Amino acid sequence: MFESLLLQMPMGTEWIWIAIIIGVFIFGAKKIPELAKTLGKAKGEYKKGEIEGDKELKDFKENNNDKTS
Repeated sequence: MFESLLLQMPMGTEWIWIAIIIGVFIFGAKKIPELAKTLGKAKGEYKKGEIEGDKELKDFKENNNDKTS
């Protein structure tokens, strides 16, 4: 019984299409590129912050090791 239910559920790329269709209905076709651009900028800012944080942590560890030696 459970196996037949699993066979009827969408898998893989079908979920992507479902998400795209729902996104178009919710936001409208004109807003999708704006949202993608905003998400891309946010991802870039996150990566920059992550790199900067790693650099500061590395500098802190180096300074901390110099003081203890």
